[in-house]
Amino acid sequence: MSVRLYIGNLPQNFDSKELEALLGSVGEGIRFKAVFDRDTGGCRGFGFANVDNDKVANALIEQLNGKEFNGNNLRVERSERKDSNSGGGRRGGNSNSNSQTSNRKETKKVVHSDAPIAEGPDPRWAGELSKLKDLLANQKTAV
Repeated sequence: MSVRLYIGNLPQNFDSKELEALLGSVGEGIRFKAVFDRDTGGCRGFGFANVDNDKVANALIEQLNGKEFNGNNLRVERSERKDSNSGGGRRGGNSNSNSQTSNRKETKKVVHSDAPIAEGPDPRWAGELSKLKDLLANQKTAV
């Protein structure tokens, strides 16, 4: 089974061959792909490595996490699954809205209408009407 690793804090203008050589010095079967900005074409400062062996992945984390590479200290850790961090990003929208709605507390929404309801007062003014009724009932005037 392949292990996916996040490699972050990469310099903006790094040589991918140099990084691949560094990764290859730890073990075999490591494939790295940097993430590039669509607009500028420059590296966004991170990428992902797929490692064939779990032991090699652990060795990669131990040896390279915090190691200096072209002036930056690398950050190497296991990557989270895509479905756990789908915040929408640039494309907007949310692909797994069903799982998020199941985590939310169910609430009943009260929708008010501008049309008068035949069986009772307008709910927007019900509280004010009850206060007015109490004032009228408590009012004592001589007739």
